[in-house]
Amino acid sequence: MLHPQARFLIDLMIERGVPPTHTLAPPEARAMYRERRAFTQPDAPEVAEVRDLAAPGPGGDIPLRAYRPLGAAPGAVLPVLVYCHGGGWVIGDLDTHDTLCRELANASGCAVVAVDYRLAPEHRFPAAYDDALAATRWVAAHAAELRVDPARLAVGGDSAGGNLAAAVALAARDDADGLGPLPIAYQLLIYPGVDMRRGHPSHQTNGEGYVLTRETMDYFVGHYLPDPGQYSDWRASPLLAASHARLPPALVLTAGYDPLVDEGLDYARALSAAGNRVSHVCFGRQIHGFITMGRVLDEAHTAVALCAAELRRALRA
Repeated sequence: MLHPQARFLIDLMIERGVPPTHTLAPPEARAMYRERRAFTQPDAPEVAEVRDLAAPGPGGDIPLRAYRPLGAAPGAVLPVLVYCHGGGWVIGDLDTHDTLCRELANASGCAVVAVDYRLAPEHRFPAAYDDALAATRWVAAHAAELRVDPARLAVGGDSAGGNLAAAVALAARDDADGLGPLPIAYQLLIYPGVDMRRGHPSHQTNGEGYVLTRETMDYFVGHYLPDPGQYSDWRASPLLAASHARLPPALVLTAGYDPLVDEGLDYARALSAAGNRVSHVCFGRQIHGFITMGRVLDEAHTAVALCAAELRRALRA
């Protein structure tokens, strides 16, 4: 059964005539996504420190935002989570996920560095992946400046950001960019998109009526990956990688009324079958995107607390 709060939110969006994302041009969709956060997201909590930074990337400087949690001593060396926001590689930015990054930092005791990767369709695949990998390498290389421990570096993200985090973990294992070792200690994968073919049954069963629809997924993938021949590339579809062995421990979090729920479960299974330590938790009554909606969905707070606790445990924060 769909959570009553999620049902209320969906009905309210219909009543207020909120247009589906796939009916909007990307600039309009980005503006709507930013505006909608004021209604669904909690107030941004105070943290000890926030800094806007930039890392050099293949397409120019990549904006970053670094957070340190409340209670962290100014000189303390902290574990760090490199976080990629969701939004289908088309929408989302540092501000749309600012509250979530603050929540994760405070609750986990970790530093968080959010990545403002390039968006499609202006920058198509593999631009977002390239930026995510470059930003992660930059954080590791500048650990002393950031007061973080490169041996306790996690990657994470929600939706498209989970896709990017999973791909970065694969790239780091294989030194895919040829720049040398990049140890990743943990993966936080929140309802990740990991198979661009979109053939799992949940794309049909959950493809209408739960905010993220089949048409919206087609819109996102069409902008990011206009060539279907790219769907099988592991950088786009981490589930299709030749091997999932020797990857970092992971938490894969899914939502029961999400088109992506089946592929998220399959990714957790693939990681486990390859010998990795993996936890999979499904919030069975929730919709895609729920973790940022703590103003209207109580289970968002539960999910944030779970993610933070697993980060703290894995990284010994």
